[in-house]
Amino acid sequence: MTRTEYPWLLPSAMAGSLDPERAAKRGGRRPRRTVRDWAVDLMIFFFAVFIGLVALDASEKAGNGELVIMADLLSGLAACGTLWVRRRWPVALAVGLNLAQIVAPAASGAALVALFSLAVHRPFRPVAYVAALSLAAMTAQAYLRPDPTVTHFVAVILGALLTLLAVAWGMLVRSRRRLVLALRERAVRAENEAALRAEQAQRLAREAIAREMHDVLAHRLTLLSVHAGALEFRPDAPAPEVARAAGVIRDSAHEALQDLRMIIGVLRAPGEDGERPQPTLVTLDALVAESREAGMKVTIDSAVDDPAAVPTATGRTAYRIAQEGLTNARKHAPGTGTTVLVSGGPGDGITVEVRNEAPNGPVPEVPGSGQGLIGLTERATLAGGRFEHGPTNDGGFAVRAWLPWSA
Repeated sequence: MTRTEYPWLLPSAMAGSLDPERAAKRGGRRPRRTVRDWAVDLMIFFFAVFIGLVALDASEKAGNGELVIMADLLSGLAACGTLWVRRRWPVALAVGLNLAQIVAPAASGAALVALFSLAVHRPFRPVAYVAALSLAAMTAQAYLRPDPTVTHFVAVILGALLTLLAVAWGMLVRSRRRLVLALRERAVRAENEAALRAEQAQRLAREAIAREMHDVLAHRLTLLSVHAGALEFRPDAPAPEVARAAGVIRDSAHEALQDLRMIIGVLRAPGEDGERPQPTLVTLDALVAESREAGMKVTIDSAVDDPAAVPTATGRTAYRIAQEGLTNARKHAPGTGTTVLVSGGPGDGITVEVRNEAPNGPVPEVPGSGQGLIGLTERATLAGGRFEHGPTNDGGFAVRAWLPWSA
């Protein structure tokens, strides 16, 4: 059971604080009384009546006349009746009832209840002032309207104890309510922060997936485009060359499909067994061999002693940078030589550079050019490294990245 599911079990003010939407609908009006409010009001009303009857009995024992007893009875009933509006004017009602009990002992119960209600709804300073007034009023009552069954000293001590008990109990209730509201606000704030963190994590995950899909599929689809274009513009090519191009197209389509399935599998069930391993520097030779099979002239120069010792995230980022560099060289400078340089170590980080020679003839226009370089810049930045790209002095193009070893 939660507090918001059963607001009728809460005080009206507290229920409004826990349900701000309902409070807003009331347009600033006082919250409607809950079932708990009515039960508490009835209980404290009968408590005040009981204390008033005890005081009335003491007045009879003191030998007061019927007129005085009738006045005490009426004043006690009036004081108890005013308790139904104690939440609206707590300070004024507490002051008035404490002054009234000086000459009307039957109002003592109502005065104690008003003091308790004041301690629940107001801060300590006004409560302390009214409590001091209550002590003074009870002391004056003990001398003006003495109780024949107890001495003046006992009456003053008893009045002081009842006053302190009412104040302490009211402040305890107030502290508990404020604690519940603070915990509720903290829980709501934590839920909102968790929702924001989840939304941010989803956004970052979508960006990472989009970047990964671009880096993975761009390489495969470029092979498809290059060899399909060759078949289109050279329909009279020799049969072995056509067969080789068709094989590359088939293999590239198959690999692209596998890579796409891998990414979708990560989305559906992350952490399941059977996922394809992520590429690292260990698989860089396989990437170069695949590019050579597709007709590229690729030279690799790796100065990393143990590629398997490179951290997984660093190796994967370095692989994607080399893959995108080879893809760009194949798209924009087909038939030219390309060099892949990898160097570094634990103390120096990893440096990856892909350079291609000047293209033979005009550079073909490829839709979406430049998106891969933007993605590589983001990758290197997220890994804590740097990424540079631009034309070389001999008319070629180069991409170069440095990645920290611990990325």
